[in-house]
Amino acid sequence: MVVLLGHRRQRNFERIFFFLCLALTCFFGSSLLELNAELFYALPPSGLRRFAWTFLCIGLFFIPPLVVYLHAEYAALRGFLKSPPNKYLWLAIAWLPAAALGASCWRALRLSADFDFAHPAYVLGLAFQSWLVLAILAAAFWQRRFQSAASDKEQKSFHQGMVRNFGMLAAFLVFAFWQQMKYGPGSVTVTALEPFLLFLALAPFAVLVLDAKKFNFLQIGRQRNLIYAVFTVFLALLYLSFVRRAGQWLEPYLPPEATAALLLFLPVVFFEPLQRLIRRLLQQTAQSEVDRAQKLMGPINEVAHLGDREKLRTFAERWIAEQLQLAEVHLTLDTAGAAPLPSATHRGASEESFEIHRGSEHIGTLHVRAHGAMISGETYAALEFVCEQLPAAFDLCRLIEEKLQLERELAERERLALVGQMAASISHNLKNPLGSIKTILQLQMENPDLPESMRKETQMVLGEIRRLSETLNQLLQFSRPGARGSGAPDRCDLIRVAQNVAEVFRHEAEQRGVALELEMELQPLAVAAGADVANDILSNLLLNAIEAAPSGGHVRLSLAAQNGHCHVSIEDDGPGIPASLKEKVLQPFFTTKARGTGLGLAIVERRLEELGGSLTWQSPAANGCGTCFHLNLPLAPAAPETKVQG
Repeated sequence: MVVLLGHRRQRNFERIFFFLCLALTCFFGSSLLELNAELFYALPPSGLRRFAWTFLCIGLFFIPPLVVYLHAEYAALRGFLKSPPNKYLWLAIAWLPAAALGASCWRALRLSADFDFAHPAYVLGLAFQSWLVLAILAAAFWQRRFQSAASDKEQKSFHQGMVRNFGMLAAFLVFAFWQQMKYGPGSVTVTALEPFLLFLALAPFAVLVLDAKKFNFLQIGRQRNLIYAVFTVFLALLYLSFVRRAGQWLEPYLPPEATAALLLFLPVVFFEPLQRLIRRLLQQTAQSEVDRAQKLMGPINEVAHLGDREKLRTFAERWIAEQLQLAEVHLTLDTAGAAPLPSATHRGASEESFEIHRGSEHIGTLHVRAHGAMISGETYAALEFVCEQLPAAFDLCRLIEEKLQLERELAERERLALVGQMAASISHNLKNPLGSIKTILQLQMENPDLPESMRKETQMVLGEIRRLSETLNQLLQFSRPGARGSGAPDRCDLIRVAQNVAEVFRHEAEQRGVALELEMELQPLAVAAGADVANDILSNLLLNAIEAAPSGGHVRLSLAAQNGHCHVSIEDDGPGIPASLKEKVLQPFFTTKARGTGLGLAIVERRLEELGGSLTWQSPAANGCGTCFHLNLPLAPAAPETKVQG
């Protein structure tokens, strides 16, 4: 447990657990050291005994506060101690008795002889014995609470076993301390209880080690190699100790060097079967890791079929972190045309960066951070395998994304073609009858005998006919192609077109109380577009700006030549476009006007695409209000000079 928790020590709970295990190691290790000294020496050195006694007392003294503190911290993690005062109360319960009993510990450490290694709690006094029992009962209380809130049967069974273990340990300690007070520490009953008490003290840790490996308690993670390595080294050290001890036993018959040589050569006999065993275990481990990595990539490939790279990246981060039990996973992808990202410097042993390559091309980096101090070998191998498979998943996602985009564009074109057919049909069936009705009504308006009431109604009908005609014109503009054909390239003077459009809408602006401002050069500005197309573009944008500007507001139309393009901006000081509608303003038939068709901006965008221009906009434009549309139209090439022959 010391090795595993020392390998992690990330959360405060694990740090406390580490120090509790360290205190128990000092307690049991010092007892073992003193026992070996008595076996090895006829008269153990006083310095060695003092060293063992010091660490034994320190380890035993810190066990009760660390047990209470550990359970209080775990209770806070589980949500049992939500308010800080409750947690501080349990911290006081853990450490105030330890501070009060510090004098008894100091007296025990100052002993120069008569070290009672078999009964150190008796030396520390009755108050410490009582505090030790109360700390174990507090642990049993919290384990009971954890059992009631356990989310699965494994945890419930583990905490239930802890309740029984701590309860029995407290009961036997009370009985042992009572026997010590009555008959002294060397009584037969106390001596018989000592092995059982030691077993009860170590049993929770043995169960926790097994459950941590089997059910991943405490999220220790994939540390199987570390566990095997620790036990292998431990067994090797025990064998070396046995070799040394056997050399001393056989010294009357053989030199210690000869005994050591024979015993060290003895394991060679087992190398062949051990090699076969290790090879089989390595094959099984390798196969299991490959199978696990393939299972890890299965859901990632399924998400790749959705054709959403951002969703795939987010899912891959979450899925890898969950399956490999990592604290954090971050996947960065290089954008198209960007330089490869430099390898991230490691800020700690628990952080690693894995480069993702497609052949020789660098496409991204996988940054991972483990819960513990380092990433285990199995996890490292699985991450390398995943990084080899991720390019294929992202390529699949990109291809599906492109396919979906093409399908959406094809559906959009089919829809627009249907709109064009519908617009042509509506125009053919309605425009001529509307023209005839308008002509008849205008003739009636010229009749002086027409009653005033009929004149007002006729004027209203003419207004509605005019509105219907404008709607039909917009439908025709949207449905028909407006870019230049295969003949001579179209060109027009955009300055003159802008002036004509401004004159047409100036009356509309004056009626609304809007000031229309023009900022343009005096010399002609030839663009690669027909006059009708340019008129469509400027008319729709200027009308929208006038309708958006408030009474007393301003609309500014400016034109300028920049880098082979004509830059046009139309700005108003209206309320602007709400953030919730910004993605919809360019969609055909979307409008917020009571009598709008929603085709004005769609016509502008389509005409600019046909011309090779671009449209951008910002809202709010200035001072938290207004909208400004920016257009870039390609300038027309210079007209060829006409040679006059004499």
